[in-house]
Amino acid sequence: MEDARPPQFSFQELLPPMTPHEASVEANRCLYCYDAPCLHACPTHIDIPTFIRKIATGNVSGAAHTILDANFLGGTCARVCPVQELCEGACVYGAHDKPIQIGRLQRFATDHLHARGEAPFTPAPPTGRRVAVVGSGPAGLSASAELAKQGHAVTLYEKRELGGGLSTYGIIVLREPVEVALREVEAVRELGVQVVTGHELTSRAELDGLLASHDAVVLGLGLGAVPALGIPGEAHILSGLDVIEASKLERPTGVGARAVVIGAGNTAIDAATIARRAGADTLMVYRRTEREMTAYHHEYLFALSEGIGFSFLTQPVEVLHEHGQVTGLRCVRMGLGAPDASGRARPEPVPGSDFVIPCDTVISAIGQEKPALAVTLGLDLDHGYIRVDDQMRTSLPRVYAGGDCVRARGNASTVMAVQDGKLIAASLGAVLGAQPTPVAPTRPPEVREHPLYHAAHGAAPHAETPHG
Repeated sequence: MEDARPPQFSFQELLPPMTPHEASVEANRCLYCYDAPCLHACPTHIDIPTFIRKIATGNVSGAAHTILDANFLGGTCARVCPVQELCEGACVYGAHDKPIQIGRLQRFATDHLHARGEAPFTPAPPTGRRVAVVGSGPAGLSASAELAKQGHAVTLYEKRELGGGLSTYGIIVLREPVEVALREVEAVRELGVQVVTGHELTSRAELDGLLASHDAVVLGLGLGAVPALGIPGEAHILSGLDVIEASKLERPTGVGARAVVIGAGNTAIDAATIARRAGADTLMVYRRTEREMTAYHHEYLFALSEGIGFSFLTQPVEVLHEHGQVTGLRCVRMGLGAPDASGRARPEPVPGSDFVIPCDTVISAIGQEKPALAVTLGLDLDHGYIRVDDQMRTSLPRVYAGGDCVRARGNASTVMAVQDGKLIAASLGAVLGAQPTPVAPTRPPEVREHPLYHAAHGAAPHAETPHG
């Protein structure tokens, strides 16, 4: 399958930035609804009608302030949020017309502020309190920024060379270039947060040391590695996360001419997109059907538009290789049985249905393991994830947690992690004696439960489930 794209366009942001004229025209379409469903659909409660009105009146910097006040990672979320499932999915225009392009307007405003070199916030006077934040992904960055704005001294520890977590290493360039993630790390530094990279928390003794020198510790640990498939030849499989990281940092991806991607979640589609845009004939295999895919439907449609193929009800059983080179993926056909614990039909192998898919690259993207460090630290767990209460407190005194590492229920996403960081800062602010900005105590309901979403899409709510 030939890729007709010029190489310089293969790995750029998918959507171009809006021009000032385009942003003004789009902003003036907004009805500025009184009880705006888009606002209620945003996990971080950005005042969407207000920021759009500011764009419409030419106050673009003011629009950015409104966004960043509610979501310090507004530039990232403008690019990576599943807006079709959240704010734009709730837009009243969706029933009969195109919804307002909220994500692109948010990107326009936050990019404008960055281009002007404006710092949106200044920290409050020092409180004398110290907080250690472990992990510089969306939850850690959000918590650090909000705590610094309260005047607390924050040290942010990151085990990798660059800060930003998933935004830096794990989100495909088509959605977010690495420089966008890194400029948000820099924005946290500008608030006075000390960012320490190359420092990994590995033991309970190290956690106790942080507690001895800080008033509180915040954990934003993320998730673990891609789980093993447990099939012969697995050593020759590439990790989808590694492929995305290599592409993001402009390193060789190891993708050949014919790639098979195992999995059907959003990360699997990202890995397949990289392979396809690198010129590979790309096929995704999934042991269930299209109906059970964990990727958002719009991501599935995007993959189809990219020329990516799908083989459903297909279970890999062996990676074939000769002299260290992959030559194919042996699979079996699957049938669907009774529902399993996830509520989805259980895939069962069809006897005698073995077949081989010729390929030179196999990529696994079947989700991530639960945070193993939580056990080492002695934290109570909830289905393998860190257990937290409504104040984001863990079972250990003065230890808080947020982001994917606590996501035992609901959807793991950047925007939910940002909201966790805000909730942590509000909870800690009350304990440390600051006056934190009030944060909605509960997350908004899934937008797909909203009647306006049903009116626009004519479908019942669709429950997202973990990768697999």
